[in-house]
Amino acid sequence: MSQLKAKIMLVDDHVMLRQGMATLINMEPDLEVYAEAGDGNEALTALKKNDFIDIVLLDVTLKTVSGFEVIKSMHALIPSLPVLFVSMHDETVYAERALRAGARGYVMKQEPGEVLLAAIREILSGNVYLSKQMLNRITTGNSGSEKLIDTLTPSEFEVLHLIGSGHSSQEIARLLSRSIKTIETHRFNIRTKLNLKDGADLIRYATRWISEEH
Repeated sequence: MSQLKAKIMLVDDHVMLRQGMATLINMEPDLEVYAEAGDGNEALTALKKNDFIDIVLLDVTLKTVSGFEVIKSMHALIPSLPVLFVSMHDETVYAERALRAGARGYVMKQEPGEVLLAAIREILSGNVYLSKQMLNRITTGNSGSEKLIDTLTPSEFEVLHLIGSGHSSQEIARLLSRSIKTIETHRFNIRTKLNLKDGADLIRYATRWISEEH
């Protein structure tokens, strides 16, 4: 008798990366990639047609909208849907926020394939998956979260992280597939929410915040 396979949806705007993950997952006897999407709207449309998906692997940074916004819409459709964030962003900055958004785990794309597979199976078993280092940070209260930071929207949070990593508005616009005008609007909103007087103050704050998180 053939083993029943868990059905997985991949949501990532990089086709080659999706193909790589699909190849890795489909080699496993208990897992199969059943649906794929390149952005949030595609993911929600696919989910409406395949509401029996067992787990979603979701990128944080998508072309049209942040993964943090997509997970809200997914849980509006299927409240109990397990979601695993798979992202290039450092877990020390994003993992706790991912859990607060309703994700069941967080894996960085730099990790080897066996870590991704372990995370998928851990979550399918009803547990939460984080690296041992990140789990220790959260359980010991050393995650570095701040009330003002928590007022930022997912997109503003991404922009702040990229500013702190040394990227210009033009580079951030390219990385997030947004217009420069949109990025400048985010920068203005971040300064307002964090009570920062100008762009230089924003850069100093973001750089210090990134160093403290790491």
